[in-house]
Amino acid sequence: MTPLIVITLVLLWQFVLLGYTFTLAGNAADEAVRAGTAASPGARQGACEQAGTDKLPGAWEGGASVDCGTSGGFVTATVTLDVPVLFPGSVAFPFTVTGHAGAVEEETD
Repeated sequence: MTPLIVITLVLLWQFVLLGYTFTLAGNAADEAVRAGTAASPGARQGACEQAGTDKLPGAWEGGASVDCGTSGGFVTATVTLDVPVLFPGSVAFPFTVTGHAGAVEEETD
């Protein structure tokens, strides 16, 4: 019975890590698009990347990918994170979690 309990706990912990990674990706995309809308068009990608990785824990920051774009007055951000296996900062699964966000581009006068 003990091995079954241990396996169940390990699986539950892995699902917690997966859910937390989804939460981090969504929040990072929100932060990135917020910074991207406030930045000038020339500095948008840099500001977006900086804000997208700024608040990520170190274990997720290394494998993070932030991409921002503009289309028709709309700024979008996509953040891709690796999902850790059991211990953040160690081995990652071969799939990633993606967070998307978008906002209307601010006009500067």
